[in-house]
Amino acid sequence: MDLELLLESINMLWVLVAAVLVFAMQLGFTLVECGFTRAKNASNIVMKNLMDYAIGSLAYYLVGFGLMFGATAGGMLGLSGFLKPEMISTPTFIFFQTVFAATAATIVSGAMAERTQFRAYVIYSLVISLVIYPISGHWAWGGGWLSALGFKDFAGSTVVHSVGGWAALVGASIIGPRIGKYGPDGKANAIPGHNLPLGAAGVFLLWIGWFGFNAGSTVSVFSAETGVVDIGYIAMTTNLAAAAAAVVTMFVTWFRYKKPDVSMTLNGALAGLVAVTAGCDGVSYYGAIIIGVVAAILLVFGIEFIDKVLHIDDPVGATSVHLLNGIWGTLAVGLFNVDAGLFYGGGLSLLGVQGIGVLAYGVWTVVTTGILFFVIKKTVGLRVPAEEEIIGLDLIEHGNSAYPEWNTGEELR
Repeated sequence: MDLELLLESINMLWVLVAAVLVFAMQLGFTLVECGFTRAKNASNIVMKNLMDYAIGSLAYYLVGFGLMFGATAGGMLGLSGFLKPEMISTPTFIFFQTVFAATAATIVSGAMAERTQFRAYVIYSLVISLVIYPISGHWAWGGGWLSALGFKDFAGSTVVHSVGGWAALVGASIIGPRIGKYGPDGKANAIPGHNLPLGAAGVFLLWIGWFGFNAGSTVSVFSAETGVVDIGYIAMTTNLAAAAAAVVTMFVTWFRYKKPDVSMTLNGALAGLVAVTAGCDGVSYYGAIIIGVVAAILLVFGIEFIDKVLHIDDPVGATSVHLLNGIWGTLAVGLFNVDAGLFYGGGLSLLGVQGIGVLAYGVWTVVTTGILFFVIKKTVGLRVPAEEEIIGLDLIEHGNSAYPEWNTGEELR
């Protein structure tokens, strides 16, 4: 076999394996959201996450990929490859980018869990995969204006996670808190999830999938220009940041709450993964550890601030995990990148570009998802009625229960 063809085949196989790992993250998100919320809404959560991927796959194939990777129009969006994206790229790369689009979409599900109308969520899921995510993705990854400035987001701390996080913050703000979340005095009440081991299984699955998310973003294991691509290095920085964030979260919660908090520590690992995603290819191992340490602190105090000060009800902590640490990870590239970061003698140039990118993605996502959720609220309706929320979305929205033997009575409320 021709050597060039062999290397091309190996690269293609690696990208497919990585894409499957990222696809498996969809199950991880489903398990985390199910475990961290109440049993009466578990089937609804499964259905939302399933439709994120199924609807998103079709929308991204038909329109989204072309907007993201088509021939650029002024650096703002792509304008080729619609309906037949295989005319401008390979099936392997299209599939890889499809699973990334699904990740951005599904982040919102957890923040708006337990009170969102299913039909409203389906509309949101379609629009973000069809238009919102692809257009902004073009700026950094499709040859757009941010890439021309030198913006660095290797695997998507901002392109994927902050976009999902901003959308989650907007959606949770507009839809309002769950019934019983805040008392008459405004004090936040805990609403425990029904199955912590289920949530833990989801976190471990996400951690595994993240090696495909980050290391797979090399889209090759061999380059004609640089030779062998060190995907192991990216796997190491990814793992170290997650581990550091989990350990620090454990100790911070142990100090603040007198007990090491399990759900918060699980989210801590995810926070570290989100934060290192932007710079996983260009930070040192110790840089990755520091990124994870800061991610843990942002997570704990971010959840407290959003819940107790802003009074935004985010059942799974998606906003703190994906938004705050997506922002932090993107800015951290400007500090810890070994080639151009501030702490390595690179000055403020890269940090400034990273800040511009963070601001641009924030404005775009807040405006577009704000309009989207407002229109949905005024047309088909965004939130279920109070009596339906109390009964649970499984029975009302889908006519079944994830746990039928429990009889779905008062014990599920």
